[in-house]
Amino acid sequence: MALDKEYLEYSKRQYGMDHDRYSWSMLEDRPKVNWPDGKSLALWVNVSLQYFPLDQKGIPFKVPGGMTMPYPDLRHYSLRDYGNRVGIYRFFKAFDRFGIKPTIAMNTRLAEKYPYLLKKVVERGDEIICHGYHMDALHHDGLAEGEEAELVSKSLDRLRELSGQKVEGWLSPARNESSITPELLKQNNVRYFCDWVNDDMPYSFNTENGPLVAMPLSNELDDQFILMNNLHSEQSYVEQIEDSCDLLIKEAETSGGRILALNIHPWLLGQPHRIAKLEALLEKLTSNPKVWSASASDILNAFENQ
Repeated sequence: MALDKEYLEYSKRQYGMDHDRYSWSMLEDRPKVNWPDGKSLALWVNVSLQYFPLDQKGIPFKVPGGMTMPYPDLRHYSLRDYGNRVGIYRFFKAFDRFGIKPTIAMNTRLAEKYPYLLKKVVERGDEIICHGYHMDALHHDGLAEGEEAELVSKSLDRLRELSGQKVEGWLSPARNESSITPELLKQNNVRYFCDWVNDDMPYSFNTENGPLVAMPLSNELDDQFILMNNLHSEQSYVEQIEDSCDLLIKEAETSGGRILALNIHPWLLGQPHRIAKLEALLEKLTSNPKVWSASASDILNAFENQ
């Protein structure tokens, strides 16, 4: 039986892609970007501070990094708690030692449950972006009408209230979105979001409520992806990032500034047997005179000013 002709018709089909979320362009054809003080590579260290509910529902899927055993999975729940009580402070010491300016992606529920940790982040002056309400509150098209809108506004409003910051950035739990998540983010005064990983540089992203900026936060260099998904060693994690750094700096010589985006988790790299690897990596990266450590907003401001 032949397919109906309308089955193959799609109103948004066009050169290079099948949507109108952003304009088609090749990275190498875009204008060169110059980072402050002649730096070649902007180092964006994004720390994911997460709260995984003990009774997670896993709708529409189980969140990577979440509970895996029958309820109550106290072994994994307490491991995630370890990151927020112990591992994160090892991160802070490493950041201060090597001059890292981190960005903190925080679940709003974590900010409510761990006020001492939120206070520490605010006192340090680190930029906070919203990582959704908690790690089991996923954004997807199966949500009832208005439910996601309420979830987005609750997450952002409460985190802004608790932190005293503008909170202009967003990273969805599990990087999962519905078809209208970008519209809701723009509606709630989000300036940039980090879910889409299809580029090495920021780009303008269209929504029905106006443009957002997509800030690609590499999933390939995510510590959880490398260590737990790919089952690579800690040394391999370091080598992959060093290789990325070398190539991006080389590209910057002819194509303009680049971004090295690292997403890290304190319950993973903050462990006693792993923190030394992170410290060695940060030392190597920041010892390079071509590297500029900056928050996500600092990078975006420098990018947009050009």
